[in-house]
Amino acid sequence: MDGEQGDTPRRRVTARLRELRFDAGALSLNLLATVGRRPGVPVERMGDTARLEAWCRGVGLVPAEGQDPQEMLRSLHALRAAAYDVASSALDGHRPRPGSVDLVNQLARSEPPVPRLEPAAAGGWVPKDGRPLTREALLSLVARDLIDLMTDETRSSRLTACASEACRMLFLDSRGGRPRRWCSMRRCGNQAKAAGHRSRADGLPGEPSATTSRRPGGRG
Repeated sequence: MDGEQGDTPRRRVTARLRELRFDAGALSLNLLATVGRRPGVPVERMGDTARLEAWCRGVGLVPAEGQDPQEMLRSLHALRAAAYDVASSALDGHRPRPGSVDLVNQLARSEPPVPRLEPAAAGGWVPKDGRPLTREALLSLVARDLIDLMTDETRSSRLTACASEACRMLFLDSRGGRPRRWCSMRRCGNQAKAAGHRSRADGLPGEPSATTSRRPGGRG
Protein backbone atom coordinates (compact mmCIF):
# COMPACT_ATOMS: atom_id res chain seq x y z
CA MET A 1 0.00 0.00 0.00
CA ASP A 2 1.09 3.60 -0.62
CA GLY A 3 3.24 4.95 2.21
CA GLU A 4 3.86 1.52 3.71
CA GLN A 5 6.65 -0.99 3.40
CA GLY A 6 6.27 -3.99 5.68
CA ASP A 7 6.06 -2.69 9.24
CA THR A 8 7.40 0.76 8.32
CA PRO A 9 5.05 3.40 9.76
CA ARG A 10 3.50 6.02 7.53
CA ARG A 11 5.41 9.29 7.47
CA ARG A 12 3.91 12.52 6.26
CA VAL A 13 5.43 13.90 3.05
CA THR A 14 5.98 17.60 3.73
CA ALA A 15 6.91 20.42 1.36
CA ARG A 16 10.33 20.52 2.99
CA LEU A 17 10.86 16.84 2.28
CA ARG A 18 10.17 17.51 -1.40
CA GLU A 19 12.75 20.30 -1.55
CA LEU A 20 15.75 19.74 -3.80
CA ARG A 21 19.03 19.15 -1.95
CA PHE A 22 22.37 20.55 -3.11
CA ASP A 23 24.47 19.71 -0.04
CA ALA A 24 25.58 16.13 -0.76
CA GLY A 25 29.14 17.20 -1.55
CA ALA A 26 29.37 15.99 -5.17
CA LEU A 27 27.48 16.57 -8.41
CA SER A 28 26.54 12.89 -8.78
CA LEU A 29 25.39 12.69 -5.14
CA ASN A 30 23.27 15.81 -5.61
CA LEU A 31 21.53 13.91 -8.40
CA LEU A 32 20.92 10.97 -6.05
CA ALA A 33 19.48 13.43 -3.53
CA THR A 34 16.62 14.20 -5.94
CA VAL A 35 14.99 11.12 -4.40
CA GLY A 36 14.26 11.26 -0.68
CA ARG A 37 13.73 8.50 1.88
CA ARG A 38 15.73 5.79 0.16
CA PRO A 39 15.50 2.85 0.29
CA GLY A 40 12.08 2.78 2.00
CA VAL A 41 9.15 4.58 0.37
CA PRO A 42 10.90 6.96 -2.06
CA VAL A 43 9.91 10.62 -2.42
CA GLU A 44 10.46 12.06 -5.91
CA ARG A 45 11.96 15.56 -5.86
CA MET A 46 12.62 15.95 -9.59
CA GLY A 47 9.48 14.64 -11.21
CA ASP A 48 8.86 17.23 -13.91
CA THR A 49 10.72 19.62 -16.18
CA ALA A 50 10.23 22.60 -13.86
CA ARG A 51 12.05 20.72 -11.11
CA LEU A 52 14.67 19.64 -13.65
CA GLU A 53 15.33 23.30 -14.47
CA ALA A 54 15.55 24.13 -10.76
CA TRP A 55 18.02 21.29 -10.21
CA CYS A 56 20.21 22.40 -13.11
CA ARG A 57 20.29 25.93 -11.71
CA GLY A 58 21.14 24.59 -8.27
CA VAL A 59 24.15 22.60 -9.48
CA GLY A 60 25.27 25.31 -11.94
CA LEU A 61 24.54 23.45 -15.18
CA VAL A 62 22.97 25.22 -18.16
CA PRO A 63 21.17 23.05 -20.74
CA ALA A 64 21.56 24.22 -24.32
CA GLU A 65 18.62 25.60 -26.25
CA GLY A 66 16.78 23.05 -28.32
CA GLN A 67 17.31 20.21 -25.87
CA ASP A 68 14.21 18.13 -25.17
CA PRO A 69 13.59 18.63 -21.43
CA GLN A 70 11.47 15.47 -21.15
CA GLU A 71 14.21 13.38 -22.73
CA MET A 72 16.81 14.99 -20.48
CA LEU A 73 14.64 14.24 -17.45
CA ARG A 74 14.19 10.60 -18.48
CA SER A 75 17.93 10.26 -19.09
CA LEU A 76 18.81 11.76 -15.70
CA HIS A 77 16.32 9.46 -13.99
CA ALA A 78 17.95 6.44 -15.65
CA LEU A 79 21.44 7.65 -14.68
CA ARG A 80 20.21 8.37 -11.16
CA ALA A 81 19.01 4.79 -10.69
CA ALA A 82 22.28 3.38 -12.02
CA ALA A 83 24.38 5.80 -9.97
CA TYR A 84 22.54 4.90 -6.76
CA ASP A 85 23.09 1.21 -7.43
CA VAL A 86 26.82 1.86 -7.86
CA ALA A 87 27.33 4.36 -5.02
CA SER A 88 25.32 2.46 -2.42
CA SER A 89 27.36 -0.67 -3.12
CA ALA A 90 30.32 1.03 -1.43
CA LEU A 91 28.31 1.12 1.80
CA ASP A 92 26.34 -2.11 1.89
CA GLY A 93 28.72 -4.32 -0.10
CA HIS A 94 26.24 -5.49 -2.76
CA ARG A 95 27.42 -6.06 -6.32
CA PRO A 96 26.00 -3.42 -8.69
CA ARG A 97 23.99 -4.68 -11.63
CA PRO A 98 26.08 -4.93 -14.83
CA GLY A 99 23.55 -2.71 -16.58
CA SER A 100 24.13 0.06 -14.03
CA VAL A 101 27.89 0.01 -14.54
CA ASP A 102 27.49 -0.18 -18.33
CA LEU A 103 25.16 2.83 -18.40
CA VAL A 104 27.50 4.97 -16.30
CA ASN A 105 30.45 4.05 -18.53
CA GLN A 106 28.46 4.62 -21.70
CA LEU A 107 27.29 8.09 -20.65
CA ALA A 108 30.79 9.06 -19.51
CA ARG A 109 32.16 8.50 -23.03
CA SER A 110 30.72 11.78 -24.35
CA GLU A 111 33.11 14.72 -24.14
CA PRO A 112 32.19 17.14 -21.34
CA PRO A 113 32.89 20.89 -21.70
CA VAL A 114 36.45 22.05 -21.12
CA PRO A 115 36.71 23.80 -17.72
CA ARG A 116 38.16 27.30 -17.46
CA LEU A 117 39.33 29.56 -14.66
CA GLU A 118 37.17 32.39 -13.36
CA PRO A 119 38.16 34.85 -10.60
CA ALA A 120 36.28 34.18 -7.37
CA ALA A 121 34.45 37.01 -5.61
CA ALA A 122 36.48 36.52 -2.42
CA GLY A 123 39.79 36.19 -4.24
CA GLY A 124 41.50 33.21 -5.80
CA TRP A 125 40.11 31.17 -8.65
CA VAL A 126 37.23 28.78 -9.30
CA PRO A 127 36.65 26.33 -12.15
CA LYS A 128 33.65 27.37 -14.21
CA ASP A 129 31.98 26.65 -17.50
CA GLY A 130 28.77 28.51 -18.11
CA ARG A 131 28.38 27.34 -21.68
CA PRO A 132 25.08 25.62 -22.45
CA LEU A 133 25.29 21.83 -22.36
CA THR A 134 23.83 19.25 -24.66
CA ARG A 135 22.05 16.36 -22.99
CA GLU A 136 25.03 14.13 -23.73
CA ALA A 137 27.53 16.58 -22.20
CA LEU A 138 25.42 17.11 -19.08
CA LEU A 139 25.03 13.38 -18.51
CA SER A 140 28.74 12.89 -19.11
CA LEU A 141 29.61 15.41 -16.39
CA VAL A 142 27.47 13.57 -13.85
CA ALA A 143 28.68 10.12 -14.88
CA ARG A 144 32.34 11.18 -14.80
CA ASP A 145 31.87 12.71 -11.37
CA LEU A 146 30.50 9.39 -10.12
CA ILE A 147 33.42 7.49 -11.65
CA ASP A 148 35.88 9.89 -10.03
CA LEU A 149 34.10 9.51 -6.69
CA MET A 150 34.12 5.72 -6.80
CA THR A 151 37.73 5.37 -7.98
CA ASP A 152 39.32 8.09 -5.82
CA GLU A 153 40.10 6.44 -2.50
CA THR A 154 40.22 9.77 -0.68
CA ARG A 155 36.74 10.77 -1.85
CA SER A 156 35.15 7.33 -1.65
CA SER A 157 36.37 6.89 1.94
CA ARG A 158 34.26 9.92 2.87
CA LEU A 159 31.07 8.51 1.33
CA THR A 160 28.45 7.81 3.98
CA ALA A 161 24.70 7.66 4.53
CA CYS A 162 22.63 9.78 6.86
CA ALA A 163 21.96 7.93 10.11
CA SER A 164 18.27 8.77 9.98
CA GLU A 165 16.34 5.70 8.79
CA ALA A 166 13.79 8.10 7.30
CA CYS A 167 16.48 9.80 5.18
CA ARG A 168 19.57 7.68 4.38
CA MET A 169 20.81 10.35 1.97
CA LEU A 170 24.28 9.60 0.59
CA PHE A 171 26.78 12.40 1.11
CA LEU A 172 30.49 13.11 1.41
CA ASP A 173 31.63 13.63 4.98
CA SER A 174 33.92 16.59 5.57
CA ARG A 175 37.67 16.03 5.67
CA GLY A 176 39.05 15.44 9.15
CA GLY A 177 37.25 16.17 12.35
CA ARG A 178 34.51 14.13 13.95
CA PRO A 179 32.53 11.91 11.54
CA ARG A 180 29.06 13.25 10.78
CA ARG A 181 26.05 11.07 11.53
CA TRP A 182 23.53 13.28 9.77
CA CYS A 183 23.27 14.68 6.25
CA SER A 184 22.42 17.99 7.90
CA MET A 185 22.32 18.90 11.59
CA ARG A 186 19.66 21.47 10.72
CA ARG A 187 17.45 18.76 9.27
CA CYS A 188 17.90 15.17 10.43
CA GLY A 189 20.21 15.97 13.34
CA ASN A 190 17.77 18.31 15.03
CA GLN A 191 14.88 15.91 14.36
CA ALA A 192 16.80 13.07 16.02
CA LYS A 193 17.68 15.27 19.00
CA ALA A 194 14.06 16.30 19.42
CA ALA A 195 12.92 12.66 19.15
CA GLY A 196 15.55 11.67 21.71
CA HIS A 197 14.31 14.31 24.13
CA ARG A 198 10.72 13.09 23.70
CA SER A 199 11.80 9.48 24.29
CA ARG A 200 13.65 10.39 27.47
CA ALA A 201 10.70 12.43 28.68
CA ASP A 202 8.49 9.38 28.12
CA GLY A 203 11.00 7.14 29.91
CA LEU A 204 12.08 5.35 26.72
CA PRO A 205 15.78 4.69 26.00
CA GLY A 206 17.74 5.69 22.90
CA GLU A 207 17.11 7.79 19.81
CA PRO A 208 14.51 6.51 17.32
CA SER A 209 15.09 6.42 13.58
CA ALA A 210 18.88 6.36 13.81
CA THR A 211 21.52 3.78 13.09
CA THR A 212 24.55 3.33 15.29
CA SER A 213 27.00 2.58 12.48
CA ARG A 214 28.32 5.17 10.07
CA ARG A 215 28.91 2.65 7.31
CA PRO A 216 26.46 -0.24 7.66
CA GLY A 217 27.81 -3.27 5.83
CA GLY A 218 30.59 -1.27 4.24
CA ARG A 219 34.05 0.03 4.94
CA GLY A 220 35.00 1.83 8.15
